Amino acid sequence: MFALVANRALAPSSKLAATRWIAHDVVIDGLDLPVVDESCYRAMDWLITAEPELGRIVFDNTADLLNLEVDLLFFDTTSTYFETADADVPMARDERGMRVGDGDPTVKETGFRTWGKSKDSRGDLPQIVVAMAVTRNGIPVRCWAWPGNTSDSALIRQVRDDMRDWSLSRIVWVADRGFTSEQNRRYLQKAGGHYILGEKLRGGTPEADAALSRQGRYRHVADNLQVKEVPLSGDLADDRFVICFNPEAAVRDAAIRARMVAILEEMIDGSDKLGRDKRAELRGVVSTKPGLKRYLRTTPGGLLRIDRKAVEAEANLDGKFLLRCSDPKLSAEDIALGYKQLLEVERGWRDMKSIIDLRPVYHRAEDRIRAHVLLCWLALLLIRIIETRTGQTWPAVRNELQRLHLGTFTGPAGSYRQRTELNTGQKKILTALSLPEPRRVFEATPATS
Repeated sequence: MFALVANRALAPSSKLAATRWIAHDVVIDGLDLPVVDESCYRAMDWLITAEPELGRIVFDNTADLLNLEVDLLFFDTTSTYFETADADVPMARDERGMRVGDGDPTVKETGFRTWGKSKDSRGDLPQIVVAMAVTRNGIPVRCWAWPGNTSDSALIRQVRDDMRDWSLSRIVWVADRGFTSEQNRRYLQKAGGHYILGEKLRGGTPEADAALSRQGRYRHVADNLQVKEVPLSGDLADDRFVICFNPEAAVRDAAIRARMVAILEEMIDGSDKLGRDKRAELRGVVSTKPGLKRYLRTTPGGLLRIDRKAVEAEANLDGKFLLRCSDPKLSAEDIALGYKQLLEVERGWRDMKSIIDLRPVYHRAEDRIRAHVLLCWLALLLIRIIETRTGQTWPAVRNELQRLHLGTFTGPAGSYRQRTELNTGQKKILTALSLPEPRRVFEATPATS
């Protein structure tokens, strides 16, 4: 299992290629027997059965090793697709997305690799949904996988249940706008929990409209972030609402909107001379482009115009985002900074997809796919621990340690394998990780007469 996790962190590949990497490219103490692909698959099958207990043990050991602060837990999802045109055969599943026996009318029928809303812009391919819970330090403490058509709104409730028996102190869940339903909010408050959730500014919700209409002065928090808390009447919401403003983001939003409006003006220029059917056809084309259609209006006579009121309303939202929090003790500044740390999850997704190679997935069976996701999570956990302990990025650590080689030397007395001398950078990394230096000589074989 360690060899498979190390392979994903250092040279991600298929399990068959991993066996060649283990046999010829690295030396792993304690792994003396030849490793074949069947060995890898058996280890993956074990991982699936051990995952509930293993997740708890990994978290406890990691929290103790790094003295983690787990008062905030960040949750987010992504999707990963499969290079196949066929989705899996539907089977009975419970609300957690786990397979169950047939005959229960309350369960739904769905495959594992199935069609869903792709976050990789590949709605033409079947996919699965992957979720992660991450601490404020960026340490991924748990990972999940669900069928590809599972909606975000229901996932966080399972996550809350899965972690309720862990010995965690007061927890504030931090998540994006996809998880802000009333049912999710009430669920996260069970057993004294709280939440910081992104709230949609667009869409005309009563809470968002009321928050934007409140006057108040922004306070500078850090870098380019400014915040103000806006009280709402109890008949609207019992939660606290914080508006955050980033001046640099406001400039970018204004520039993007100006470009969209210019494109739209060019598209509808001269459309007054077109017939009604042609204008309707042009309006249909614009409606397929979300960035443009919000700025288009149609006059009673069917003419196409720029919606200046919509442009003005959008300008009022430049650089702003709205947060909803149930914790009465957190300051507005802490709420904003806590939510900003949600970027740690996004960094985890980037590393999992670009460094650890979550995709492509070389498996078809559901349990093997789930095990592959768990291997990627463990590799990311290993990387984050190394980065935290060394203060260096994983690519820098990896590049430094991969300069350490093992050579085979042969002479009249026999042959032996010896590693190269450790340089200053390698010694510093090993010291930070509390790891002993690898032994100097690995094998010595005397010559036979």
